[in-house]
Amino acid sequence: MKTMQRIFCFLLILVFVSCAQRKVTRIDPAEQIDISGSWNATDSRLTAEEMTRQILSEKWILNHVSTKGKKPVVIVGLITNKSHEHIEAETFMNDLEKSFIQSDKVGLVQSGKKREELRAEKADQQTNATQSTIKKFGMERGADYILQGSINSIVDAFKKRKTVTYQVNLELTNIETNEVVWIGDKKIAKYVKN
Repeated sequence: MKTMQRIFCFLLILVFVSCAQRKVTRIDPAEQIDISGSWNATDSRLTAEEMTRQILSEKWILNHVSTKGKKPVVIVGLITNKSHEHIEAETFMNDLEKSFIQSDKVGLVQSGKKREELRAEKADQQTNATQSTIKKFGMERGADYILQGSINSIVDAFKKRKTVTYQVNLELTNIETNEVVWIGDKKIAKYVKN
């Protein structure tokens, strides 16, 4: 009988512990919190801001303005994740685009699926919008440069310790000439002890 009582008490404690309430606290999205040691929103934002500062401080932009007489137009191309973990590269790409727009030193045009959606909307307008409000095909602003790159990682682990080094490599290429006008990288290193 005592065994049954102990089992019942154990099960009751187990149910009580499993029903404990989770506490969620809202935080400032700009606050730097690193729980797992993995790539996170702070890494994405800080890397995008730093790399945009690098890109916009180099001579290619002055060369473009002096040659063309206007600010360059950039498209953010494919940023591939070659790291050991799942990283949503689109979030990083969005952070880059935001940094470009905030700088006001370059024009930015849509890429990928967003551009396809815009073109589909224009196509739909050709038959469904009033003549005075139809947006014409062939009026898009062409990009002068494309930014492409990759997110890489190196992991060194032993027992309950590891270091993770993320390296983001980006290249800016003149679309007309295929000339690479800027290459940059940003490293983030983390030490994780369990």
